[in-house]
Order: sequence, then structure tokens, then C-alpha cells
Amino acid sequence: MEIKKAEYVASYPDVRQTPDNGLPEYAFIGRSNVGKSSLINMLCNQKGLAKTSQKPGKTQLINYFNIDNAWYLVDLPGYGYAKISKNKRKEWQRMIDGYLLQKRSLMCAFVLIDANVSPQKNDLNFIDWCGRMQVPFVIVFTKTDKSKSSKIEENIQKFRENLSETWEELPQQFITSANDKKGREDIASFISELNDKLGI
Repeated sequence: MEIKKAEYVASYPDVRQTPDNGLPEYAFIGRSNVGKSSLINMLCNQKGLAKTSQKPGKTQLINYFNIDNAWYLVDLPGYGYAKISKNKRKEWQRMIDGYLLQKRSLMCAFVLIDANVSPQKNDLNFIDWCGRMQVPFVIVFTKTDKSKSSKIEENIQKFRENLSETWEELPQQFITSANDKKGREDIASFISELNDKLGI
């Protein structure tokens, strides 16, 4: 799949306000500062599409991008961000839960995991929650160009071992690097295959 046109649509504070025109949706979510915006820009081959920031917590709303007038890429707020008030954190959680549990057009959530760090409890808890709530999702390991390959492989293996404690069969996984465009074709093909099943 070659993305020809990617356009920002709007940002919404509540799933009930989001588009409801039947186009399939693919959501991207992960801990703050996981490289989500960079991955989205790499996937769409458009540098300034999603705004990147050195400051965690940049994404605070449900951001919609129209891709080739065929599907939506949805950028969700990060979880696990500590430097906000408890009320704001609860508000973000309601927003995320509302979208993932209520949006019928959601085809798949891409859960981003930083491959440079050892397994994080909030990542593992979020993945287990998705499993319990039957949210369709896959795992995307990001920033694989930032550390030695041996360290990246070690962290990914540890993550898989942790998942194996609660999962009989591991969710599908992608290995990516926004800088090297690694994994771009794999993710694009995965989305294309799901769209093909819908006749898109």
C-alpha cells in the first residue's frame, strides 16, 4: 500500500464527537515519548503531519487524519504520563477507554513499545487490558535504531517473556525505526490487508 494523501481532519475531546461515516480506523497509542508522532509521519511519508515534541504529553485529544479518503489514522493521547494532575489523567483515561471500547469503526489499535527500555509495567498492564476487553490490537516496537542491536533484541525478548506469563499466544508484533523507515512496509501491508477484507 502506498499512501498518496494524508490530511489532518480535527481533534476531539470525546469519542461521541468523532467522525461516524463508516471509514475504517486504525489507532496509534503508547506511553508518552514512545515516538508515536515520528512513527505516524514515517508511515504516511509526511514529516510534519503529526506534531513531534521533546516534551511528553503533547497529544491531549483524539486526533484524526484522513488517509487517501479511504481510512482514518487516529492518534490517541499517551498513557503513563506522570506530570499532569490526577483529574487530567482520569480525563485522558476516560477519553482513551471511550474510544477503544465504543468506536465500532476501529479495525486495530497499534500499541507502541519503546524497544530501548526494559519491560514497563504500564505497557504490560495496558496490553492485558486490551486483551480482556477484546480490543483488536498489535504491538509495535519503536526506536530500534537508538541502541545497540543486542540491547534491542534483549529488551524485546524480555517483553515477550513477560507477555507469555499471561498470554497463551502472543499478539502480532512489528519492529520499527522512524529514522530508518524500518517496518513501514510491514505495517502498511497489514492495514492494506484488513482494508481489502472490507472491500476498500
